[in-house]
Formats: sequence, structure tokens, C-alpha cells
Amino acid sequence: MADNLFSLKDRVIVITGAAGLLGRQHAEAVAQAGGTPVLLDLAAESVERLAGDLNARHGVPASGYAVDITREAAVESHCAALLARYGHIDGLVNNAANNPKVEGDGTKNFSRLENFPLAAWDADVAVGLTGAFLCAKHYGAAIARQGGSIVNIASDLGLIAPDQRLYRKPGLPADQQPVKPVTYSVVKSGLIGLTRYLATYWVEQGVRCNALCPGGVENNQDPAFIKEVASRIPMGRMARPDEYQGALLFLLSEASSYVNGAVLAADGGRTAW
Repeated sequence: MADNLFSLKDRVIVITGAAGLLGRQHAEAVAQAGGTPVLLDLAAESVERLAGDLNARHGVPASGYAVDITREAAVESHCAALLARYGHIDGLVNNAANNPKVEGDGTKNFSRLENFPLAAWDADVAVGLTGAFLCAKHYGAAIARQGGSIVNIASDLGLIAPDQRLYRKPGLPADQQPVKPVTYSVVKSGLIGLTRYLATYWVEQGVRCNALCPGGVENNQDPAFIKEVASRIPMGRMARPDEYQGALLFLLSEASSYVNGAVLAADGGRTAW
């Protein structure tokens, strides 16, 4: 029974930002559950190689495509091509996002709100929020033909503010201290709003939409930074890259058949404090 509940057999799942750290893990989870991962990123070579690897190890007809999700024409034409190839689309994982850098080198610090460039704001919102909207508009409409699931990858920083004390550098004046840029929180909070909208929009067509809010992933950061982050998490550590696979599989599969419009924090308890 458990295998059937979590099965994605014969389901075509579109994953954006698939070449990234978590995108690869999302693709792995879908393939392990028997689904067909459709991997989207700007780098065709990366996602094509990943698709080939998933095919070889799991025997699924995964595919990889270079698609700029900020361009509606590209999303629309790719959606039509997928329908022609597979006949249906059953799920969407809106994972793509810029991760704006926290800068602090003693010069003018562009991570700070007072200095943050409008061009950087536009680029971050275009990928993380406008891109999710365009993918929902086109791939979501295809999902509505027979029902399925949309999962928006938000963040614990869509639920709480960044603790800017984590990024402080000794010796720098206050106006040069590095911070987590504003766009990250805005985009991730916006995805939660998009989730609630979509959860009611196609509900009569059998489309569910939920948000997954991961916490920080340990990935070769400075040990002092990891220690500081871990001290703010009840479980006392950051996540491993593969620890969100189960939550994603739950939200994509029939195991969550009555879960809709939910915001699932998978953050080691950080937002509980």
C-alpha cells in the first residue's frame, strides 16, 4: 500500500532549476518513484547529462531541456512540445531561483537594501517568481487536463526574516556589513502566495498546489557559519541535500491526496523557535 501511495509511475513531472543542488535531488526522488522527470535549466548539457544518468540507473524516460522560464514564448512552446512527446503533464516543481550573493569586502556592499541594484531585483524576481507564474500558467494548464500536483519550492526565509547576524564580519562598519539580500525573502514569500492562489484555481480539475519550505543545506560553507546556523535550529544541524526528497515525493504523490494549499516547513524546527 505504501508503495502505491508514493508511486509516480507513468507521471510526467516538470522540474525547473534542475541542474542545481536541490533540483538534482528533486529529479532523483521523482525517478526513484517511477516518474518521468523533465529537467529544465539554462544549461542544456547539464540537464541532458543528468537525464541520461537517471535513465541508466532507474529505467525512466527522463529528458533535459534548456528553457529560459522568464520568457513566456519559450515556456509555451516547450509545454506544447512536451505534450506532443508524452501526451500529458502530471506535475510541476517550481524550483528555479537565483540565490543572490551576500557580499562584504569593505567596499560598497551591494547586498544591502540601500545599495541593491534595480537590475538585480528585476533578475531575481524574474527567475524565482515570474518564472514560477509562467510555468504554472502553461504547464499547470496542461496538468489541469487530467489533474495532478504543483509544488512550489519556497524557503524557511519565506516564513521568517533572515537573521542578518549570521553574515556579520568583524571590523566592518554597520553600513558595509553583508546581509542576505531582500529579493530572496520577497521571492520565497511570493511563492507561498502563489501556492494559495493555485490551490483554489484548478481544484475542480483535480489540481493540488502546495509549498515546500526547506531550511539551509550544508554545502561546504565556512565551518563557523555552519555552527552559527545550527545553533538556531532545534535539531542542531543544517540539512543534507537529499533530506527533502521524501517531503517532495509526498506532495507530488497520492500520499498527499487531501493536502492542498499547505505550506510545509522542512527546516529542522527552525521556524518553531
